[in-house]
Amino acid sequence: MITHIYTFARVATLEFESAQPSVVKSIKQRDLLNTWLRLYARSRSMPRLAEYQPDRIEDELPDLVYYTVDTREQPPRLTIQSDGTRMSSAYGNTGKGRYLDEYLGPRLAPTVMPVYYECIARHLPAYTIANVDDIYGRIVAYERLLLPFSENGSVTHIIASLKTISEDGGFEIRNLMRGSDKLPVPKLRAIIDRDLFHRAPGRIPAGDVIEFG
Repeated sequence: MITHIYTFARVATLEFESAQPSVVKSIKQRDLLNTWLRLYARSRSMPRLAEYQPDRIEDELPDLVYYTVDTREQPPRLTIQSDGTRMSSAYGNTGKGRYLDEYLGPRLAPTVMPVYYECIARHLPAYTIANVDDIYGRIVAYERLLLPFSENGSVTHIIASLKTISEDGGFEIRNLMRGSDKLPVPKLRAIIDRDLFHRAPGRIPAGDVIEFG
């Protein structure tokens, strides 16, 4: 419980950029975000988890982590609902059924939990990039996309898409987040709060003037 209170106290110390959906680098993460945006655009509110059905989501499951969110507590408590994901490899063990802040521990929670809290507070997607050293010292970019969902007006679920990329090519995913003495180095923290719509490619927006020569 001490860890939980401590992480919440650090929320205000982190700054988040205002960003457009184009800030997301991964094509697959962009597809996940675009599906969320299509649902959001209907009423400018968070969609329900049950209606979120991206194409080929089965292919993405190893990189996805599902959380339930209890906003009755302050700060909110997130419970991990996924097992056997790449997060389990990166953190060295499975977290299913555990509170996220306790799973992260006092070393990592102060830099990770504020991202989830900001997503919950803003009701909008969050996107971060941090550099992490694998156990062999190779730099790995850890890209996190958080998508909030609601059943009652407040955030009740979050889906996290976690991607790892290294310019060196290969890297070691096992214990990536715990195997180095160095903490992850943040490169970007953003809330996606601009251009919250998805325009299918090839379509002409209504009202545009088309001239034929």
